Amino acid sequence: MSFLEYSTEPTFNSPLLIMAFEGWNDAGDAASSAATYIAEKSGAQTFAQMDPEPFYDFQTTRPSVRLEGTSRRIEWPQNTFAHGSLGGRELIILRGIEPQLRWRTYSESIRDLAAAAGVEMVVSLGALIADVVHTRPATIYGSALTPELRAQLDLEPSSYEGPTGIVGVVHSTTHASGLDSVSLWGAVPSYVPHARSPKVSKALVERVSNLLDLPIPIDELNVASQEYESQINTMIADDEDMAEYVSNLETEYDAAMSSGSGNELIAKIEKFLKEQ
Repeated sequence: MSFLEYSTEPTFNSPLLIMAFEGWNDAGDAASSAATYIAEKSGAQTFAQMDPEPFYDFQTTRPSVRLEGTSRRIEWPQNTFAHGSLGGRELIILRGIEPQLRWRTYSESIRDLAAAAGVEMVVSLGALIADVVHTRPATIYGSALTPELRAQLDLEPSSYEGPTGIVGVVHSTTHASGLDSVSLWGAVPSYVPHARSPKVSKALVERVSNLLDLPIPIDELNVASQEYESQINTMIADDEDMAEYVSNLETEYDAAMSSGSGNELIAKIEKFLKEQ
C-alpha cells in the first residue's frame, strides 16, 4: 500500500534527494530553513506528498485551522517532495515533520520514491544544540555510511551509538536498498536554542554546495547571518554572566582551531546525541 500522493509525475534523471525534518532533528529551524532555501533557489515544484494519517498522533502534532474568506480549512502536517535543478543537477527536496508513528513504513515510502525516481544519493540535513559560539563559523559535522563515499567526500565515520531520529532510520532504510547517503548536522549555540539560526542554515547550504558541486547563491543567507549575529550581540551585551560564558566559548573554539583539535567538537556533538 502506498502512502504517497502524486500531484504530477515528472521525469527524473539521476536526481539527488535532499531532506530535512522539523522537530528533534531541527534546532533553530536551521535544517528545515536550509532545505527550503535550496528548494527556492532550485525552482523546485511540489509533485508529491505523504499522507499524514498513518504517521502522526494529531494530539501531539495538531493540524491547523485557516480561514479562506468565510470558510475554514484544515491544514494537516505536511511532508512534501519537490523537483528542481541547480547547475544541471536534478534535485528532489523532501521537507517534512518527524512522525510519531510507523517509522519503518514512513522510511520505506521515502525509499520507494527514491528508487522509482532513480535517486543517485540521499543527503539529510539536521541541526542540534551544542556548546558552540555564535561569533565563530558554524560547525558542520558530516558522515557517510560507506568507506568509499567517506573518502570521496572527505567525511568522518560516525562512532555514535544511541537513540536516533527519523533521519537515522531513513538513512538506514535507503542504505539497505543500495543508495549512497550522507548526513550533515549543524551545531546551534545552546544559549539561543529557540531562535531561528540563519548562520547554521547558511553553513549547511554551503556544505551541500561544496560536497555536491551545486552552484547555490548565498547572498541572502549572508545578510541574515550578519543580522542574527548582531541581534545576539545586542542581547548579551547587558548580561555579564552570558557575556563571560560566550567569551569562554570563543577562547575554547580559538584554542581548538589553533591546535588542530577540532575533532573535540565532533566528540561533544556525538555526546549530545547520546544524551538525548
